[in-house]
Amino acid sequence: MSDMVVVLGALAVAAVRLWAWRRWHPVSFWYGVEFPTRAVSVYLTWHHVSSGCRLTRKRQRFRLTLDAVPVVGAASRSTATVVQKRRVRRVDVERAPRLGLLRPTRLGWRVRLRLHDGQVPEDYEKAAEGIAHAWRVHSVRVVDVQPGFVTLWATLRDPLVDVVTEPETGELLRVRPGRLENGHDWVIDFRVMPHWLNAGATQSGKSNLANALIKGLAPQPVALVGFDLKGGVEFTPYAPRLSALATTRKESVDLLSDLVGEVENRMALCRENGARNVWTLPEALRRIPVVVLVDEVAELFLMADKSEKDEVARTATALLRLAQLGRAFAVYLVVCGQRIGSDLGPGVTALRAQLSGRVCHRVNDPETANMTLGDLDPAALDVARAIPAETPGVCVVAGQDGSWQRARSVYVPESAAEQAARDYAHLTPDWDTLINSVPTVRPAA
Repeated sequence: MSDMVVVLGALAVAAVRLWAWRRWHPVSFWYGVEFPTRAVSVYLTWHHVSSGCRLTRKRQRFRLTLDAVPVVGAASRSTATVVQKRRVRRVDVERAPRLGLLRPTRLGWRVRLRLHDGQVPEDYEKAAEGIAHAWRVHSVRVVDVQPGFVTLWATLRDPLVDVVTEPETGELLRVRPGRLENGHDWVIDFRVMPHWLNAGATQSGKSNLANALIKGLAPQPVALVGFDLKGGVEFTPYAPRLSALATTRKESVDLLSDLVGEVENRMALCRENGARNVWTLPEALRRIPVVVLVDEVAELFLMADKSEKDEVARTATALLRLAQLGRAFAVYLVVCGQRIGSDLGPGVTALRAQLSGRVCHRVNDPETANMTLGDLDPAALDVARAIPAETPGVCVVAGQDGSWQRARSVYVPESAAEQAARDYAHLTPDWDTLINSVPTVRPAA
């Protein structure tokens, strides 16, 4: 009896220690205890899981078997004996895809698989939900594809439930608006990805992302320009940090004309100094970067009657020119909208093609999601359509290379963005001075 008490006491102490280890040092507990246990379970059950997800393939193999063969005696044919004879038979064997080495991450693990002949990565994307349920994890995604191989990424929990970060990075034209589903910070670098399309319904997190961008860019030496055709209710509170703000169609046409003229001035400056873009100019000649924020882009393309047709055409042409030429001359676009569809006109589709960065929050209609992500990856489109209404800020982010991830922007209240606009109002360049300054060129040789 005493031995039993000692054993139970030791087990209780071990359980308490494991609980304390997991409670106070979750990272080391994951790598030291939980991941090895999970890895053993994955390897032991993989054949059963892949069979249930229809990823196995039957292949013919030769096997040596012992078969019972009746032998009829010579004396009496009515009596027979049975002997065991060895035979080589061709049988069908069900084989699972070959699992590579499980590599742990902070949120789960990654594993590389070898595809069977005739399989494609889409087979594993379709089976991902079934694999996630079998492995008892939050999600499984195909994150890397190579000829004959795919890499699966399993995450134990949703890393986007709580997102805490600071938008400011301290680096020019870089903003950290939130976090990606792989646990890393979501960084928007305008010098790498110059133009962005930000789509989302009301209360989806679209405006919150704009707040994070304004707060992150406010302390930087950049000019911020706003287009807000909802009467200025969105961007007027940030006016102290905006060099220019258009709130009507007429103001938008004039401001876009100024921006195109500024791009042409910078183009002439680079041409005269033998530079391919403003970043290769000497620092003394380099012009200040301009970030253009457009709220409700649909308002720029909608027409109440034919009298507005000319203004809409000029608006579409100017926006498209900025998107095509702006990267080389440090003019960047962030285009936001609740409704973005091809029915707004060919100008929207042409503009979308130039916006290589895509952010899709929860949307109210499939056309907007398709316009934002449909030309990049159908799988990303399916994920965007499944974003629930109770998770504002969650979105699908697609980059220039075609890869995509779920992300969530940190909550930035309007008061925080307004305070940042006031605190850094002294950094706001004067718009008239900026666009009327004569480009400085090198003297002729």
